[in-house]
Amino acid sequence: MPWSFRSSTPTWLRMSSCSWEMTYNTNAQVPDSAGTATAYLCGVKANEGTVGVSAATERSRCNTTQGNEVTSILRWAKDAGKSVGIVTTTRVNHATPSAAYAHSADRDWYSDNEMPPEALSQGCKDIAYQLMHNIRDIEVIMGGGRKYMYPKNKTDVEYETDEKARGTRLDGLDLVDIWKSFKPRHKHSHFVWNRTELLALDLYNVDYLLGLFEPGDMQYELNRNNVTDPSLSEMVTVAIQILQKNPRGFFLLVEGGRIDHGHHEGKAKQALHEAVEMDQAIGQAGIMTSSEDTLTVVTADHSHVFTFGGYTPRGNSIFGLAPMLSDTDKKPFTAILYGNGPGYKVVGGERENVSMVDYAHNNYQAQSAVPLRHETHGGEDVAVFSKGPMAHLLHGVHEQNYIPHVMAYAACIGANLDHCAPASSAGSLAAGPLLLPLALFPLSVLF
Repeated sequence: MPWSFRSSTPTWLRMSSCSWEMTYNTNAQVPDSAGTATAYLCGVKANEGTVGVSAATERSRCNTTQGNEVTSILRWAKDAGKSVGIVTTTRVNHATPSAAYAHSADRDWYSDNEMPPEALSQGCKDIAYQLMHNIRDIEVIMGGGRKYMYPKNKTDVEYETDEKARGTRLDGLDLVDIWKSFKPRHKHSHFVWNRTELLALDLYNVDYLLGLFEPGDMQYELNRNNVTDPSLSEMVTVAIQILQKNPRGFFLLVEGGRIDHGHHEGKAKQALHEAVEMDQAIGQAGIMTSSEDTLTVVTADHSHVFTFGGYTPRGNSIFGLAPMLSDTDKKPFTAILYGNGPGYKVVGGERENVSMVDYAHNNYQAQSAVPLRHETHGGEDVAVFSKGPMAHLLHGVHEQNYIPHVMAYAACIGANLDHCAPASSAGSLAAGPLLLPLALFPLSVLF
């Protein structure tokens, strides 16, 4: 697709409020997604690589976890009687979603197969296990991560001959069956593993939904099989239809997590198409909700060392070449570049001549200044866009962990309820006359 920069305005840029957040972790100038997710979901800054715990927990040290757990706004919303959901294009036990329900000294403890023996002997539980046990009544969970739910070597339902897709669990548990067993018998719970099953559901008769559409992360939008894998906007549509049946409102966490993965791989075209799909999801959520009673927040957990330049003219493809040659090596260069990453290439002792390669290919790795197998995050502040009740509180520059406290204040959930008036009908607290559903949409990066 030949894109022209700013040929259309993203949905989030049309929101009423804009601010900036500082993303650093307590022990890192340039953050990772686990510590940042803990900040914007739990309201507490944390160490790099840890989720749902305070900075007193050290990465990979299980014995520093107990007593340092912190709860998330998803938990606060659930405790207030709201429905809650998680939708992601990554594994459902990846860094961002896991901070909503788990307390782990290491973001990589996806199942017990990835945990060291010491951590297991000390009683720490893997993140997939915590997803099913910590908050048992999450109404909607959708994303990837099937293999972490099943016993070691169990054949995947979709990729029967792929050994990498097989179950990983050493404890022999079937977490999907456990998820089903925890649901009340008078409620309607459904597990689906493909798009066809998802879109065939009668959502008026769905109380709980678990959708696991890939063994690991979901496919990039450009690569997506539209028979087996739903799009992010389709998952958001289904989630809101289920959650908004609750008259007390809802909290929905939506992550376009493969934006981040595209950048790490140096594949700017994949990352940007993921961002477009994220924008479609935000727009769909806006159609299905009202800014009169829904606070929507769109932000990033961090940036990337991703840029574009070269004095490109208006109308130039964002994936195209700059209109000049380097005045040093006399070679062309693309408008999109990375500060570091896998796109660094030397041919014959010189920088690769990009006019000799297909730089518009979906998987083209844009040139980088420093060679790395995986591109890194950036450390600058990132934007926060919002609309709805109390959105004006998100202006100026704030610490990242300020965000969930604003959302909780707007919805009258959590610890700070002094400003809330008793609701006349529900017997609970409300912000003035409003009953506030919540929708949080964290991108993995905004550009």
